[in-house]
Amino acid sequence: MRLTRLFHDGPLETGIVVSLSDANSHHLKTVLRSRTGQELILFNGKGGEYLATICEISKKTLSVEIDRYTEVNRESTLSIVLAQGISKGQRMDYCIQKAVELGAHAIQPVITQRCAVRQKADRPDRKESHWQGVLTSAAEQSGRTILPLLENSASLHDYLHRTTDDSLKLVLDPQADGTLCDLRPPEQSIHILTGPEGGLSEEEVSQAKDCGFTGIRMGPRILRTETAGIAAIAVMQALWGDLCRKDNSC
Repeated sequence: MRLTRLFHDGPLETGIVVSLSDANSHHLKTVLRSRTGQELILFNGKGGEYLATICEISKKTLSVEIDRYTEVNRESTLSIVLAQGISKGQRMDYCIQKAVELGAHAIQPVITQRCAVRQKADRPDRKESHWQGVLTSAAEQSGRTILPLLENSASLHDYLHRTTDDSLKLVLDPQADGTLCDLRPPEQSIHILTGPEGGLSEEEVSQAKDCGFTGIRMGPRILRTETAGIAAIAVMQALWGDLCRKDNSC
């Protein structure tokens, strides 16, 4: 039987007893109806994971004893940053969830001209707290041992002008001639920029190209905002990463 796997935001080491957060305690007690003696897996985003046993359940808290540490690495060999134009509700949730499952290193919400959701770049709101929860749940489910980064929302201008390193910078553009298959395997990190509902404007695509981004298209069809970036990550992982590997070899 597959063990419950939870993120614990705190130090972990074998032999200690840890009181879990209110959210994790509620999930174990109320949703899963866990009992003392049951085993689960904890990770804290620092790498590896810990086998633990529930040792105390009270009205207010749930405690576990850390039994064993396992050195395990399920992180992608590619360092991918998905810069996603902020879209409505479940579409944005889906983008974050699937990017985490596919091994993205970081997600950067970007405010663009066609964003249906209005959000000030210098004023994070409860949406980002919600997105962090989506990200954490996806990491728990997918077996990640390093928690991906969720960057604060940024305007397109700010994002483009601070992405000045030697990374491979790509912008999804249905009018572009090139595809991912035309590129050489990258030796550095990858930034991939995609728009919200309605996509990026021609002006925004031009701004990205002026900042060193290369336009690529994802086939002959127009993909929705919640499909485009995720499809691009999947193709990258198949071409250059670990999606099609067995025993660490192609």
